[in-house]
Formats: sequence, structure tokens, C-alpha cells
Amino acid sequence: MFNLFNRIKYFDVPLLAATLLLSLAGTAILYSITLSESSSVLFQRQLVFLAAGLAGFFFLSFYDYHSLAKANRVIYVILVLLLIYLEVFGSIIRGGKRWLDLGFFRFQPAEFVKFTIILGLARLLYLKRGQINSLKTLLWSMAYALIPAGLVILEPDLGSAIIILGLWLGIILLGPIKKKILAVMFIGFLAVAGVSWKYFLKDFQKDRIMVFINPELDPRGKGYNVKQATIAVGSGQMTGRGLGKGIQSQHKFLPERQTDFIFAAASEEIGFLGSFSLIGLYFFLFYRMFLVMKKSRDDLGMYIAGGALFLLLFHVIINIGMNIGLLPVTGIPLPFLSSGGSSLLVSLLILGVVQNIAIQSKTLRF
Repeated sequence: MFNLFNRIKYFDVPLLAATLLLSLAGTAILYSITLSESSSVLFQRQLVFLAAGLAGFFFLSFYDYHSLAKANRVIYVILVLLLIYLEVFGSIIRGGKRWLDLGFFRFQPAEFVKFTIILGLARLLYLKRGQINSLKTLLWSMAYALIPAGLVILEPDLGSAIIILGLWLGIILLGPIKKKILAVMFIGFLAVAGVSWKYFLKDFQKDRIMVFINPELDPRGKGYNVKQATIAVGSGQMTGRGLGKGIQSQHKFLPERQTDFIFAAASEEIGFLGSFSLIGLYFFLFYRMFLVMKKSRDDLGMYIAGGALFLLLFHVIINIGMNIGLLPVTGIPLPFLSSGGSSLLVSLLILGVVQNIAIQSKTLRF
């Protein structure tokens, strides 16, 4: 008991505060956006996942991240097997085999794969410290990420696959990797992108990219979502229309307003000032995560905290970018705001691990 209270005093309070404020903001915005729904099931389900996520956050805040990274070997195998099961036996829901229906809720393995990739790659590079520039280490780390990424692409979920590969690259870059290896990696990326475009991307995924380049190619079809999103963002003006008063969201002109395009729906209701404050809160969270990464007691903590930072940062940039027409639509959720239990759980769980890294670092230092 004494050890528990001793650890509590080393909590990174700003990190905790940012996490709770984003959770509160996401709950309020989702509630206001779904006021026009005939049922409140969606909002109630989100509250359940929020409660579970916060419980997981505090549990992992006190669970040694070294032990978690070691146990991750089993978690990784289980998630890969679940992805294979989805591909073979999964039911098609909204155009893809992305969810496992467990009856009381639907579980999206791809979201949890992002979590396990961070832990697995961090431990691999921690154990292979000093060998990051060896071909064997790089190929092994790449295979570790490519296996689940390839299975996720088959769902198809290109956005999550890009995030997984982006995490691999980001975590690799945290180490002392040589510039010539970076150059080879960049050339390899271009080659993989070209091959993927020709042989692996579905027609609708190619269409999304082409419509992003020129929305007028299909303004009433695939370009409709982006056009409605930009209209919603602009109509919020400086102070917004008010919670529950967004025309685009409440009258359902904006598709996927509770998931992919929740930032656009929120911008209409809280305006530029509210959206700017929300983005500021995200970047304050990122700043605290960056400090934890820099001050971590060992390389394992540094890699995990850095991977967690990349995960949330990628999600925020991609989601907001596609909401304002700067990036193609990929279906990436906005952490804490988008409706979806798997995404919310993973965001809170990974922040719990970061909090544990912060606690252990302060305990060691002081």
C-alpha cells in the first residue's frame, strides 16, 4: 500500500489532466452531435468504453512496462491469429472484415495491433541496442510490422496499415540509424508505394486518392464527404453555432459525423476558437509525452513513449487533415472524439503505459 501511494505522488499530473480533459471534451461533443438520433445507445456505449479505458489507464499506470513489453509476445501472436480469423471467417460490415462481433460489443483487432506493434518493436530495439544498423535487425523489425499490416490491408483497412508501417518507421528513427540506410529505406518506400498502387490497392481506395486531388471528379459521390466536411468547418466561423445546433451534423448532411468526420461536425458547433483550443490540448498532450520520452529511465521506455506519441500524432494529423481537405479520406478515427470503443480503449491504454514510464523515471531520479 505504501508503494502505491509513493508512486501516486510521482504521477505526471499535466499528462493526466490532458487525458481527462480530452476524454471530457470528446464525451461532450459526441453527445451534442448525436442529439438528433432517435436512440442514445451510441453515446451510452461510448461512456462504457470510456469507463473501461480509464480503468485500464490507471491499471497500466502502475503496471511495470518492462513486464508488459515481455508479455506482449503472446498478445502479438493472438492478435495476428485474430486478423487471420477475420480474413477467413469474418463477416463483411460496412464494406470490410474489420470487426469481431462478440455479442455485447464489436472488437476491432487492427486498433490493438497498433498498441502491440509499439511494445514489440520497442522491446526488440531495446534488446538489440547497438545493432539497429544491422540488416538482420532492420529486416526482423520490418517483418514484425509487415505481417499484421499486410493482414490489415486485406480487410481492407489501408489507413490502419499505413499507421502500423508509420509506427515502424518512427520508432526506427528514434534510434541512431545511419543516413545511408535512411536513403535506402526511402527508395524502398517509393517502390512499395508504386507496387501497392498497381497490384494491391482496391479501386475505391484509388478513387479516394484521385478525388482528394480533385474533388470535382465526383462531387456528389466520393467527393461529397470532403465537400460537406469543409462546409461544416467553415460554417462554424469564429465561435460556432453552439453544441447541438450544427446544421450539417444535426440534419445529417455530413456523413460519418460521429466517426471519420467528427472534427468537422465539432468545428461547426464550437467554431474556430473551440477547434483551436481542442488542437492546442492535443499538442499539450504531445508535449508531455515528448518530455516523458526524453526523460525515460531507459531505451525501452523511450521507444514506447515515442511510439505512443507517433500513434496519437499520426491519428490527429490524418483525421484533421482529411476533415479540412488536406489529406485523402482514410477512415482514421480522431482520438478521444470519434465514436468507437476500440480506438478509445487503445488511446487510454497506451497513455497509461506512458504514465507508468513517467512514474518510474521520476522514482529513479528522485
